[in-house]
Amino acid sequence: MARRLHGVFMHLDSNPIPAVSPTDTPAWRDPLGLMLASTGEGVFGVDLEGLCVFINPAGARMIGLEPKQVLGQNMHVLTHHSHGDGAHYPIDDCPIYNAFRQGQPCRIDSEVFWRADGSSFPVEYSSYPVFDQGQVRGAVVTFVDITERKRAQEALHQAKNELELRVAERTQALETALQQLRELAAWSEAVREEERTRIAREVHDELGSLLVALKMDVGWLDKRLSEQEQRAAEEAQAMREKMRGKCQNMSRLIENAVVNVGRIITDLRPSILDHQGLWGALEWQAQEFVQSAEQELKWCMEVDEQRVLPEPMAMAVFRIFQEMLSNVGRHAQAQTVDVDIVEREGWLHLSVEDDGCGALSQAFESAQAYGIMGMRERARHFGGLIDIDSAPGRGTRMRLSMPLPAHEGAL
Repeated sequence: MARRLHGVFMHLDSNPIPAVSPTDTPAWRDPLGLMLASTGEGVFGVDLEGLCVFINPAGARMIGLEPKQVLGQNMHVLTHHSHGDGAHYPIDDCPIYNAFRQGQPCRIDSEVFWRADGSSFPVEYSSYPVFDQGQVRGAVVTFVDITERKRAQEALHQAKNELELRVAERTQALETALQQLRELAAWSEAVREEERTRIAREVHDELGSLLVALKMDVGWLDKRLSEQEQRAAEEAQAMREKMRGKCQNMSRLIENAVVNVGRIITDLRPSILDHQGLWGALEWQAQEFVQSAEQELKWCMEVDEQRVLPEPMAMAVFRIFQEMLSNVGRHAQAQTVDVDIVEREGWLHLSVEDDGCGALSQAFESAQAYGIMGMRERARHFGGLIDIDSAPGRGTRMRLSMPLPAHEGAL
């Protein structure tokens, strides 16, 4: 472009008459002017004083003027006088002028040009010196309005920042989830060990003491029976009465042992699930809870009782229900427990609502709320979720929603 514009400067100084061949037509006699008029980029030339010697229509239009209004104007003063923040831009610092002062071309995309109305626009410009017989005669400047490019860059930068923020948030959430999972695993192991210890202690204390008592009574009977032949008849009746008393005591001890064994087995594995199915087991558990807690039960169940859930899912529902009731017993201080179990549109909805003291939502989201975390993990394993609605003074409602497998009738 600089070489082709060399003729423009020659025309300004010497006004040469361009040669026209007989075959030339008037429309093609000024190819350089046609090129400048057709380009979408702004192009202008300045002399050694920085005054505009030509400007194409696109360039004049970008700065809000007509070409004739620009000719002879100092281009730095006209359109490059300030930085983007409005600070004064000394002419000695202008890279455009260095093109003809020092013969140094430049390409800049971090500055602005100013329009006649006082507004500015981001611009990318290039300034090249124009030589004539080895002497610099001025410079040719091409420039482009890069507003849309800047907007795209800003949008890209913003999207990148948002992406980085989301990645950081997701990473933090993942780290938090992993930490909670570790804590839940540690808590589960501690609870499991505590449960083993409790069961071992109960077996030792309850069954052990019962069996020792039975052993002592059996030993006493054996000893008395061996001595019975040596006793007088009058003593025999009294001995028989004592033996009957011992037998009755042994019977009571055996009954207690059977009850304790049944309770321990139920804690380990709720056999009622095998005998009565999930729906009967849930009602039994609710009745057992309110009897021991001395609370009123409101029971509503609307399900297809012929439906048999897979054993792992049934166990998960039962354990979640037990934990919900356990939370009521430990924290709610309630008078009434409302249990609602319905089947709707292929989902099982089980809710436990109390009229107790309630709690802030943060209490159920705490990293130490292992019981809640355990319920949610059990539900999530089968595609379900746990919803908790509570507030101080108005009780708590815990709700399990779990998709049911396709119903194929009783299995």
